[in-house]
Amino acid sequence: MRRIALTILAILTVSICGFAQTYKVTGSIPIPGEGGWDYLYADADARLLYVSHSTQVDVIDLESGKPITSITGMKRIHGIAVAPELNRGFISDGGDDAVVIFDLKSRAVLQKVATGKNPDGIVYDANTKRLFAFNGRSGDVTAIDGATGQVAGTIALGGKPEFPVTDNAGNIYDNIEDKSEIVRIDPKALKVTATWSLAPCDEPSGLAYDSSNKRLFAVCDNKKMAVVDTTSGKVVTTVTIGEGPDATAFDSEKKLIFSSNGEDGTLTVVKQESADKYTVADTAKTEKSGRTLALDQKTHKLYISAAQFGPAPAATADNPHPRPKIVPGTFHLVVVSPE
Repeated sequence: MRRIALTILAILTVSICGFAQTYKVTGSIPIPGEGGWDYLYADADARLLYVSHSTQVDVIDLESGKPITSITGMKRIHGIAVAPELNRGFISDGGDDAVVIFDLKSRAVLQKVATGKNPDGIVYDANTKRLFAFNGRSGDVTAIDGATGQVAGTIALGGKPEFPVTDNAGNIYDNIEDKSEIVRIDPKALKVTATWSLAPCDEPSGLAYDSSNKRLFAVCDNKKMAVVDTTSGKVVTTVTIGEGPDATAFDSEKKLIFSSNGEDGTLTVVKQESADKYTVADTAKTEKSGRTLALDQKTHKLYISAAQFGPAPAATADNPHPRPKIVPGTFHLVVVSPE
């Protein structure tokens, strides 16, 4: 009996401390319509999930898991951000070189603001009440006043930006994909204040932030996640992840970092043992093409955009590496939950 009691106590201790961290696919949310996708944004407080989907943003009720409406009329959507205190949401329309501002309650489009070329990742900085659009083709950032929609300025980056994050305390960070670097930006002064190498991490895309330990998590194309100390700008360690990541998220309660890997169809779950020690806790099978994700911080569920693809067309001189086309009617969200 004593041995049984000790075994039960050990299991309970592991569960409470969060050491057993395994995840599995628990559902799928079909979303009508055609076309590709990019980032998702989970508003855990409002219980809404915003999904980029070609020319529109699909809005999902996180409680029911069902689509409730769409914000339409755009050309090629990348990212979504929200400012609840302003009752405004923001969408980067890369096909129109613009940020679309919409009302969070009615979801009506309020205005469009011109940006640099191909705005991709965007982030709202609550400290300055500014929206920052990172323009992939022009290699710069457009800063927009969140309340008025007026452009506050442009920041040159000298490289191709990917996903940004803010600490809401005077700093914005962004991956520079073609230089394998991270830049630190002052969102008030509108200038780059530091540039840090991510070596040996190559071609970073997704980025997440841990405010308690001041650590950045950058997922890279060479199957590595770099952990960066924002006080020194140094890479303190790297972790092996799956192939083809494009997004990451940090669960501040569970102390877990997630990487969605579209090439091999996996989700890498990384456990933060301490500020500088990280281990792979699980590799969950998801779906090939599932490269972007959003985390619901309330339920700890993850949502990954995916679809089925047909065979790649034949290569031509003009297009030597053609991409396969999405099978119509197959776009959906993969729901992944902790076990």
